[in-house]
Amino acid sequence: MNMLQQSRNQVLAQIHAACEQAQRDKNRVQLLAVSKTHPSDVLSEMYQTGQRAFGENYLQEALDKIEKLKDLQIEWHFIGHVQRNKTKHLAEKFSWVHGVDRLIIAERLSTQRDASQAPLNICLQVNIDEQDTKDGCQPAEVAELVAQISQLPNLKLRGLMVIPAPNNTEAFKDAKALFDAVKVQHKNPEDWDTLSMGMSGDMDAAIAAGSTMVRVGTALFGARDYSPK
Repeated sequence: MNMLQQSRNQVLAQIHAACEQAQRDKNRVQLLAVSKTHPSDVLSEMYQTGQRAFGENYLQEALDKIEKLKDLQIEWHFIGHVQRNKTKHLAEKFSWVHGVDRLIIAERLSTQRDASQAPLNICLQVNIDEQDTKDGCQPAEVAELVAQISQLPNLKLRGLMVIPAPNNTEAFKDAKALFDAVKVQHKNPEDWDTLSMGMSGDMDAAIAAGSTMVRVGTALFGARDYSPK
């Protein structure tokens, strides 16, 4: 068994154990492989282990990989902060965008998504513990954003994405409470099914609180290489 297969098996086992501990269905938590800084051939190898959902933070790097790996059935997630000048590529090339925190961004994605494509899955990024350095809308803004964004064509508003400060497990509970509270604002409440939270170091706490998607990089691929290529 190769190293990536072993890593993925270990992460899946950890997810399943956390679900069992929280008395949750293990099939309700999806593993998103965070593949930023890792080259296409490593993603291709991870794909061979059965992984299909990959998350990228840097647009140009992601577009290069999408082109190189276009023959694979990869579900591409953009999990970086979304700037206005990036929406066109995101609308055209991705299945999911996790970093939406303003109505104007959602409107641009909706306009730029081709109606012939499946609707673009969207998560609202919320600055759940109100850190000064973090992107995301404020918790108090979420209900209105859900009401507005869920009306837009060519998008499917799926839920929330949060990145709390390290060791702030209370923030996961706050995110779940917010997720449940704002569902009533959604035009199609049955679409509201995704709580994207938890990473390599804190996925157990996130799953215990109700995460449905954990974003895991280091535990799958090893440490990232940020040196200039």
